[in-house]
Amino acid sequence: MDASEDTIRSDIVALLPRLRRFALALTGNRADAEDLVQDTVERALRHLRQWQPGTRLDSWMFRIAQNLFIDERRSAGRKRTALAEVAQSATVRDGARDAEARLTWSETCSALLTLPEEQRSAIALVLIDGMSYRDAADVLGVPIGTLTSRLARGRDGLASKIFGTMQDKRP
Repeated sequence: MDASEDTIRSDIVALLPRLRRFALALTGNRADAEDLVQDTVERALRHLRQWQPGTRLDSWMFRIAQNLFIDERRSAGRKRTALAEVAQSATVRDGARDAEARLTWSETCSALLTLPEEQRSAIALVLIDGMSYRDAADVLGVPIGTLTSRLARGRDGLASKIFGTMQDKRP
C-alpha cells in the first residue's frame, strides 16, 4: 500500500458521517444503514484501484451505496421502518419548542419514508447532505433535469404530508 492509498483511506473515513446520513435516509433504520455503510466501504476498498484520481471520491462512494441499496432492495424486497431512532436522538433544548420540533421531525421522517426511493435519494443527497445538483445527479446517474423534477415532487410530497398532517391537528 502506498501513500496515496493511505490518503484515500483517510478520505473515506472522513466521508463516513455523510455516508451514514445518506444510508439512513435510504434504509429508514439505523441497523440497515450501518450495514449499508459497511458494505459500501468494503466494496470501495476492494475496488479502490477502479476509482480514478481527480474525480470526486464522495460521488463515487455515494454511487456505490446507492447501487448496493438498490441491489439489496431488489433481491430481498424488504420493507423499511420509520426513522423514529433519529427523532429520539434529538437534543433537548426547551420544553414547548423541543416538543414541537420533535413532533415536526418525527412527521418529516415518517413522510420521507413514504416517498418513492428516487425522490427520497434526491432529497437525502441535496437537502440533507447539501450536495450540489450536479454532483447528486452524477451519483444517481440521472440528468440534472430529472434530479430537479424528483426534488420538486419530493418537496411537494413532503409538504402535503407534513403540513396536511399539521393542519389536521390544529383547531
